[in-house]
Amino acid sequence: MIEKEILDDAREKMAKAVEHLLDDFSRVRTGRANSGLVEKLRVDVYGSEMALQQIAGFSVPEPRMLVISPYDKTTITAIEKALRSSDLGINPGNDGIVIRLAFPPLTEERRKEFVKVVKTKAEDARVAIRNVRRHARGDLEDFEKEGEISEDALARAEKELEKITHEFVEIIDAKLSHKEAELLEV
Repeated sequence: MIEKEILDDAREKMAKAVEHLLDDFSRVRTGRANSGLVEKLRVDVYGSEMALQQIAGFSVPEPRMLVISPYDKTTITAIEKALRSSDLGINPGNDGIVIRLAFPPLTEERRKEFVKVVKTKAEDARVAIRNVRRHARGDLEDFEKEGEISEDALARAEKELEKITHEFVEIIDAKLSHKEAELLEV
């Protein structure tokens, strides 16, 4: 069942493209606090760079407030420094125990810029999915030429591949419209 392996591989790669898109979406700032904005931020501690999520916990006590609780209180200044030098544009405040990030409401213009950004990211994900489809189709056609699968099996596999591609594009479209609504929500 060569065609099943190719289809399973294509499905797995398409799922990774969607996963990557969702990770990208989590980094786009909406009007509310979200730990995804800072989790992967690199912090220079203990003589090396570490992701913020490895050295601190996060909580969102209110919609526009993110609280970062370092596991080791001596890392607060390093975390603050990393937050200030990031492109978040938010000034962190600390009380010696936790760091608070207050997210100001986004302007209408900024919201529209972010919508353009997420649309571009969604289109990139669609392109990635179509590339996976193209490669899988090429592999199927190669096996058909070599006589390892029949023409009927090729036709069935291509039909299934189209169905899988369509499913993942629909997932992307749904995630995009959800993110757009989230961004435009005041």
